[in-house]
Amino acid sequence: MKNIPYGRQNITQEDLNAVTETLQGDFLTQGPKVQEFEQKFAEYVGAKYAVAVTNATAGLHIAVLALNLKPGERVITTPITFAASANCVRYAKGEVWFADIDPDTYLLSIDSVRSLLNSKPKGFFKGIIPVDFAGLPVDAEEYRKLADEYGLWIIEDACHAPGGSFTDSQLVEQRCGNGVYTDIGVFSFHPVKHIACGEGGMLTTNSKTLYEKLALLRTHGITKENMAEDHGGWFYEMKELGFNYRLTDFQSALGISQLARNDAGVKTRNQIADRYKKAFEGKIKFQALPNGQINAHHLFVIEVNNRKELYDRLRENKIFAQIHYIPVHTLPYYKNIGYQGADLTNAEAYYARCISLPMYPTLTLEEQEYVINKVLAYAK
Repeated sequence: MKNIPYGRQNITQEDLNAVTETLQGDFLTQGPKVQEFEQKFAEYVGAKYAVAVTNATAGLHIAVLALNLKPGERVITTPITFAASANCVRYAKGEVWFADIDPDTYLLSIDSVRSLLNSKPKGFFKGIIPVDFAGLPVDAEEYRKLADEYGLWIIEDACHAPGGSFTDSQLVEQRCGNGVYTDIGVFSFHPVKHIACGEGGMLTTNSKTLYEKLALLRTHGITKENMAEDHGGWFYEMKELGFNYRLTDFQSALGISQLARNDAGVKTRNQIADRYKKAFEGKIKFQALPNGQINAHHLFVIEVNNRKELYDRLRENKIFAQIHYIPVHTLPYYKNIGYQGADLTNAEAYYARCISLPMYPTLTLEEQEYVINKVLAYAK
């Protein structure tokens, strides 16, 4: 049996053709493919606007800046996420506060967030960054109600979940990052994600004001729009201290090609997840799926009592499972700056037991059966 990773990109001939055509064209960056990718991605998730960036971390960074996070202001997020979900707040010199997760969905617990909010006066916190963990959407409608009650903004970290959705109280399917209930959505195009551009990310919003601010920050803060002066066709103004967070045209061409088959990929991921669930039902705990939600399944996570032993045994058998994630508040950087906040018992208990199994559309039935058999043989 060849090596089976936990995630893998799938580059087709159509992808290669799209990239080659762009490489042979007039623009490698700042050209028409970027705008085309933005338009098609916005249409895909159902948002009004999209801004392509170099990676999702860059996207999170300018998202908090566009929402005017000031030094010392406080933002709540989950400890079970990649560090970037919290680091973006620190980039703006804000303070990160962690709330606990739900023990069954592994999502940021809205009850834990509410408890944290209630423990402080209104205005103490400025925003919330919930994460669509493993591809499972948060209930953005409920978060919107909570945010409105406390005057907070919401950045939806949807890096795991393009194509995921939940059903709101009006029985309307809401795709992750569509901006109906959140201010900004953030997506990742890292190779193990649904849409692989090598690196890359996308921001989505329904606010024209936020869109314009994000687009400005993405390109050095430089613009030729609404200038105070105009000395000729060469002239531009720098209105903000922005960054070079641009995505290239050839990456965008790859993204457009991959986006076109993402729904098919999500369907395949769910078929793989269903086979895992059938094999593990009543034997091994896995992530719950609330009614009305479509899990885009970037990951398939299980919980076991002998996590380290299972991790090592699987690797001995060429199955390269992974751990998602070391709780952010336990990382040395966050421990060193000190942490005060909610009880994170669920997050720490989850981390002691979690392991992510192979999950990607090209995982074959034979490979999955091999993984299932090894897990059942070694898990306790």
